[in-house]
Amino acid sequence: MDMLDRMSKASSDLRAGLTQEAADKATPHLREMLRCVAVAITDEEGTVLSWDGGANDHYEYLRDTVARAINNCHKEHVDHRKLGCELQGPCSLHSVVVVPLVVEGDVAGTLIVVSGVASKRQIRMAEETARFVSTQLELEVVQKQRQALAQAEVKALRAQISPHFVYNALNTISSLIRTDPSHARELLQEFAEFTRYSFRTDGLFTTLADELTNIHRYLTIEQARYGARLSVRLRIAPEVLQVVLPFLVLQPLVENAVRHGLAKKPGGGMLTITAEDNGNEALISVEDDGVGMDPDRLDDIKDAHQTGAHVGIGNINDRMRTVFGAEYALVVETAPNAGTKVILKVPKFARNVLPNLNIGSQMTDEPMTAEQPAVRA
Repeated sequence: MDMLDRMSKASSDLRAGLTQEAADKATPHLREMLRCVAVAITDEEGTVLSWDGGANDHYEYLRDTVARAINNCHKEHVDHRKLGCELQGPCSLHSVVVVPLVVEGDVAGTLIVVSGVASKRQIRMAEETARFVSTQLELEVVQKQRQALAQAEVKALRAQISPHFVYNALNTISSLIRTDPSHARELLQEFAEFTRYSFRTDGLFTTLADELTNIHRYLTIEQARYGARLSVRLRIAPEVLQVVLPFLVLQPLVENAVRHGLAKKPGGGMLTITAEDNGNEALISVEDDGVGMDPDRLDDIKDAHQTGAHVGIGNINDRMRTVFGAEYALVVETAPNAGTKVILKVPKFARNVLPNLNIGSQMTDEPMTAEQPAVRA
C-alpha cells in the first residue's frame, strides 16, 4: 500500500511537467519506492533539477555517464571503481544507474538511481521507474495537446457563428430605432453582451448558468425577429446550473433549432430547452418541433466541420468526446416533419474541467432557472 501511495503522489507531482519544482516534489517519493541511497532527475542537457539523498557531491563524476545516456538514449550502469572517485574508504555511491526519460520519442532528461549495492534487481527497478516517470510526463504533454486542440476548436466554432444571425439582428434593431427606440436599445445591449461572451478570448469551459444566460440573449433577439412564430419553453433544474461544460456548446444547438427546424416550418413552433439532474451527470436537451430531417443525414452532419449547414454540430460532438470521453458524444433524435432533439450528457465532475471564473463573475443577467411556460414575443 505504501508503494502505491508513493506512486500516486509522484504521479501527481510529475503531471506538472519536468520542472525543478515538480522534480523536487517527486524525487523523495521515487527514492522511497526504490529504497536506494539517492534519486536524481536531470533535464535534457544533463543539468540536475533535483537530487534527493546522499552522494550529491559526486555528480561531477557522473557527468560523462549522464551525457552518454542522453546522447545514446540508452541506460548506463557504472560502479564506484569506474567513476574516478578520490574518496578514501567506503563510498555510498557504489552503483549508479542512469536511465533516459523518453517523452514522445525524444529524451527529456534522465533518472539517476544511486545504490549502495549493485544488483540486477536494482537496475531493473531503475528502468521500470524511469518508464513510469516518462509515462507521467507524456500524459502531461498529451493534456497540453488536448487543450491546444480544444482552443483551436473553439476558434473554429466562433468562425461558424452565422453571419446571417449578425446581419438579421442588426437589421431587426435598426428597424425598431424609429418605431420603438427603447426596445431597440435593449436589443442592442443584448446583442453586445452576446457577442462579448461568444468571442471571449480566455477559458475553454463555462457553467451551464452562463451558457443559458447567453442563450437567453440570443433568443431575445430572435424572438424580436420572428415574433409569435418562435415560442420557448425552459425546464431547468436549479441544482445543475453550476455544472461545468465546454464553452459555447449549447448556443449553436439552439441556433440550429431556430434556423433549420422552426424557421422553415410554416407558422413556426416550440423550442424546448431542458436540463435535469441525473445522478453524477446533468442531462441537457435542445428540442424543436420543426421540420426535422432524414436520420440518414446525421452522420454527414456530425462530420461536417467546415460547412454552415448546421452550425458546429461536428465541432461540438468532437469536443464533448475529447473532453469527457466517447460515451459523451451527442445523441440526435429526428425524423422528417417530427422535429429534432439533441441530447448531451455532462458529468458533474471531470478532471481538468474548470470554469473560467473571470468571465462568470462578470455575468450580471439572471440565468434561466426554473420551469417556465411558453414565451411568445
